[in-house]
Amino acid sequence: MNQFLPTRRSMLQRCGMGFGALTLGTLMQDQMLSSGTAEAASANPMAPKQPHFAPKAKHVIHIFLNGGASQVDTFDPKPALKEWHGKTLDGGNFRTERKTGSIMNTPFKFKKYGESGIEVSEIFSNLGECVDDMTFIRSMHADVPNHEPSLMLMNCGEARLVRPAMGAWVTYGMGTENQNLPGFVVLCPNGYPITESANWRSAFLPGVYQGTHIDPTAKSVDELIEHIKNERIPKPRQRRQLDLLQQLNAKHFQPRQEDNQLEARIQSFELAYRMQMEATDAFDVQREPKHILDMYGEGVHAKQCLMARRLVERGVRFVQLWHGQGQPWDNHDEIEKGHRKLAGQCDQPIAALLKDLKQRGMLEDTLVVCSGEFGRTPVVELPTPGANAGKMNGRDHNHYGFTCWMAGGGVKKGYIHGATDEFGFKAVENKVHVHDLQATILHLLGFDHEQLTYRYSGRDFRLTDVHGHVVTDVIA
Repeated sequence: MNQFLPTRRSMLQRCGMGFGALTLGTLMQDQMLSSGTAEAASANPMAPKQPHFAPKAKHVIHIFLNGGASQVDTFDPKPALKEWHGKTLDGGNFRTERKTGSIMNTPFKFKKYGESGIEVSEIFSNLGECVDDMTFIRSMHADVPNHEPSLMLMNCGEARLVRPAMGAWVTYGMGTENQNLPGFVVLCPNGYPITESANWRSAFLPGVYQGTHIDPTAKSVDELIEHIKNERIPKPRQRRQLDLLQQLNAKHFQPRQEDNQLEARIQSFELAYRMQMEATDAFDVQREPKHILDMYGEGVHAKQCLMARRLVERGVRFVQLWHGQGQPWDNHDEIEKGHRKLAGQCDQPIAALLKDLKQRGMLEDTLVVCSGEFGRTPVVELPTPGANAGKMNGRDHNHYGFTCWMAGGGVKKGYIHGATDEFGFKAVENKVHVHDLQATILHLLGFDHEQLTYRYSGRDFRLTDVHGHVVTDVIA
């Protein structure tokens, strides 16, 4: 920045006899305390902070089945689909975006599991063994049947405008327990989902709270995190270099304190140094004993589920697991083939994650959430000119009703909340909007979602915007 050009801060100090600067100071103080904790004003923005009240959960693992898994083929059985298979409804078929045809029965069998007798599809048979530790919300609904806005709504609470991700809000409110690792880690194999890093960015929150993306397909830790090691300079010398660099950066930052991106860049240097040893250990799943590796199975999803447990075990606050690049669960065509393949990739690893957390006593304070951005229709999608030409036996997007499940972290065990209609199209009983789910997750972490705010551009923002109610029925 040109030294002769005044910053906004210096302009306020010089104009209007300094009253502008006084106002700015008040706004900054309100902003730092807006989380309701005195620690928010700490010099270390990632230092552990106390939430509004005693939390049931201290960590979150969010498993994201991006693309929109079909609720009627996974966790919401509907016997009426068999009776009505191939028939057209008198009032017209269910439709969201595209033209649809007759009712299509699920190609999968459902089975009751555990003492609770909750029914789960055969493609998630391993996960079915865990139902007595899980809560199923079968009455989820979102706003629109499009991937991009629905992804942003689920992750950031806002479908259109750039907003901080849920993991960013959580680390902003709670900090993190391990200062040698990022507080918010995103694992997504082979690349980015649609809307890319907007799903885990910090937006107007300080950059230190944004998610750190890791591609778990990398063969070694050195490939996993670029430049994690300095092969030329020993650590004592690195420490001296970094100390000098921090002094120079602090001097450079002094007249530019309103620049959040600069602040985040400076803090990232220190974190990168501290991560050299801790990250090498956390991401190296081969350090696990053979029986643990066998329990999770093989493949990238086994690897990233095990990474998630190791990260949470080391104090990382929020870990998000994506199924993969793009929208793999977006099965407009041949849903039997697509869903069977996708579930086969992650069923054993996700079940192993829940069992592993439980046997280590970690499930009590780790909230595991699994969702997509929406569900799918109970009717067959008809081929249309263009992208869907020639596609058969698939289902269209459906934001009117879908299923999310949670486990650990203070939720009820072996419990079903809400319901869709007899065909599984629309939530009709104890409806839960995405904002309600977000409010509930924050509540389990000890936050009043209406009070976890950040002042930006003259107003207070929060994850749930002006919406959301805590779903108390799912809380143990």
